[in-house]
Amino acid sequence: MKIESQLEKISSFQHLELLANQVVEGFISGMHKSPFHGFSAEFAEHKVYNVGESTRHIDWKLFAKTERLYTKRFEEETNLRCHLIIDNSSSMHYPKLKDSQPFYESKIGFSVLASAVLMNLLKKQRDAVGLSVFSDTYEYYAPEKGSDRHHRMVLYALESLLERPAPGKSTDTITFLHQIAEKMHRRSMIVLFTDMFQNENEAALFDALQHLKHNKHKVVLFHVVDAKTELNFDFDNGPRKFIDVETGESVSVFADNVKQEYEKEVENYFKKLQLSCAQNRIKYVPVNVGENFEKILITYLIEKQNFG
Repeated sequence: MKIESQLEKISSFQHLELLANQVVEGFISGMHKSPFHGFSAEFAEHKVYNVGESTRHIDWKLFAKTERLYTKRFEEETNLRCHLIIDNSSSMHYPKLKDSQPFYESKIGFSVLASAVLMNLLKKQRDAVGLSVFSDTYEYYAPEKGSDRHHRMVLYALESLLERPAPGKSTDTITFLHQIAEKMHRRSMIVLFTDMFQNENEAALFDALQHLKHNKHKVVLFHVVDAKTELNFDFDNGPRKFIDVETGESVSVFADNVKQEYEKEVENYFKKLQLSCAQNRIKYVPVNVGENFEKILITYLIEKQNFG
């Protein structure tokens, strides 16, 4: 690999990490103005030293500044284990971005940055994080850990999803959700980013999601959409050719002729998903690639508090 391309990868990786940190820091600084002020206590990276404890993990640099004894919190003391799952099928690489658009305005880019944001928050709270990526194959797996090295490895895996377009990749959600569920032995929060575009049996899909809940795991499903075109069908009335990015099938229509019926069908589909998730005790949260990440962070904090 050329030095130039290596530098580009490093720069891009740092860019993702920096963006995630900016989102989290902005969110934390704004919490005191919101009903979520009470969550600010969760961001402690140290705990007060108690007499009788081992002095091995005392933070002496912090003692020099504060003249108070604190110990660092480590992975084995983690309060939470969180496993992130990203659907990397072709439909998640929609919409196709122009050169001037930021990467997070596509569904996969939004999911990658949202995952990096959650990882940043988990790191601040000394919680453990893992990652699975699937499409028509099980592309990546990392178990839940909390070390800096592990975080960087997972961030690099997230970054790679932006560099590899996925032409013609379908979604075998059911198979891989079952496989992921089998890997989850310790109670965790499981966070899934997907656009729910799959031609699979709905009952079987929710069986797979229910499988993720075994061993009392908590499951949060972020349904990622591009609201402008996928929900509102915001196209002019000229003839349009719509292509399924996973199968290559196409249909030519005048958008205005189908807009009303399309939006009604989409609304019904969302309501059905929400109901099915509620019946299965899965937290269902639709998110738009044009939104900020506050909804995702607040959902995470509430679900963590209720995890117990």
